[in-house]
Amino acid sequence: MLSALLIIGFLAALSGLVLGYAAKRYHVKSDPIVERIDALLPQTQCGQCTYTGCRPYAEAIAKGEADINQCPPGGEATIIALADLLGQDIKPLNPDNGIEQGPTVAVIRELECIGCTLCIQACPVDAIVGAAKMMHTVIADECTGCDLCLPPCPEDCIDMVPVEASISDWNWPKPPTIHTSNTDIVKP
Repeated sequence: MLSALLIIGFLAALSGLVLGYAAKRYHVKSDPIVERIDALLPQTQCGQCTYTGCRPYAEAIAKGEADINQCPPGGEATIIALADLLGQDIKPLNPDNGIEQGPTVAVIRELECIGCTLCIQACPVDAIVGAAKMMHTVIADECTGCDLCLPPCPEDCIDMVPVEASISDWNWPKPPTIHTSNTDIVKP
């Protein structure tokens, strides 16, 4: 009995050493600017920027293959943050990629749902739960509002509704900036 425990302990220690060595030896270093760009993106994974998700879009921006104004969910705030990070000029949102909207969440009208699972397969963040031939529902806290579940739904039973601000995420709107004739900026 003791010898079996010693053998298992030795094998576990040896496996740990091999895995630790492999982790150090084959570590893939990522570009820190890609990490910083990706952190500024909204992580909706919606594909409106023409890339499959926020990380590939961040990599394309870092390589200079994509412009900073292709993210409708991030809107103007993300464009300004990316321009500041990369030292580029601020550009308006590219209308070919969509328009800026407030945050939304998918809601399935469950009485109309036929359980086809097409919306589950389309959701990039697994925010929709359900089984085949059963009704589905959306985990609202996980939904990014990407709209990718809408096109595959054969019953058109999914609505995108605005996210209502709660006390934990509500912010005062920023005051408008007023430019005077002597080019001084005055904030009321």
